[in-house]
Amino acid sequence: MTQPTDIRRVSALAEPFRVLDAYCCIGGGTKGYKRGIPGVHVTGVDNQAQPDYCGDAFHQGDAIDFIRAHGHEFDFIHASPPCQGEGAPTKGTNAARNAAIGRTYPRLIAPTRAALEATGRPYVMENVPGSEVRKDIRLCGEQFGLAVLMHRYFELGGWTTVQPAHPRHRGRVRGWRHGEFHKGPYVAAYGKGGGKATVEEIRAAKGIDWSTDHFRLREALPPAYTEWIAHAYLATLAATLEVAA
Repeated sequence: MTQPTDIRRVSALAEPFRVLDAYCCIGGGTKGYKRGIPGVHVTGVDNQAQPDYCGDAFHQGDAIDFIRAHGHEFDFIHASPPCQGEGAPTKGTNAARNAAIGRTYPRLIAPTRAALEATGRPYVMENVPGSEVRKDIRLCGEQFGLAVLMHRYFELGGWTTVQPAHPRHRGRVRGWRHGEFHKGPYVAAYGKGGGKATVEEIRAAKGIDWSTDHFRLREALPPAYTEWIAHAYLATLAATLEVAA
């Protein structure tokens, strides 16, 4: 796993170090960058109002348009395109079922990637298993001792790092499956009913204490994921500076 680095050298490059969190929701990703980069300034952008957003600045509008217009102004960009159009619910028989009821989801990974690459800035783009993000890094709640699994993949643009070890899961996700209730060390932080996690359970499992919005809590990344990403990026940046010196 990438080790923490002395970021006094890197932070001298830009004061403050500016991060853009695109499709930010309540700022689960933002909080991780706030924890991982002292003195960082994080701007969130989302097409919906986010009264619980925890960053330094917020812009309501289209994330891709904002990246195209302002992405070059930031030192690092994080993007989490909505997963509803990317994973299993929109593929195979699920896709046919959704089409039959008139439910459609935008496919935003490709246009988001194009916008990110056009900025020339280092970036990370996150999404679910089954999505079209490049699978450079996979993170899981078990890697951070969280009570939620939430596997997510991260595409790295303009930098690279080593995949951290993925510990064996300690058991099942708690809840009902096919009429049978299973106990386990992890909560089901998605949907409602059937033993799914409550607001307080999701807050505790993900390490999010600034929102009580059940839907947005379910959507949010655990801050531990982007705190790890922040440390990994800064370690890579520090190593690059040492080679160049």
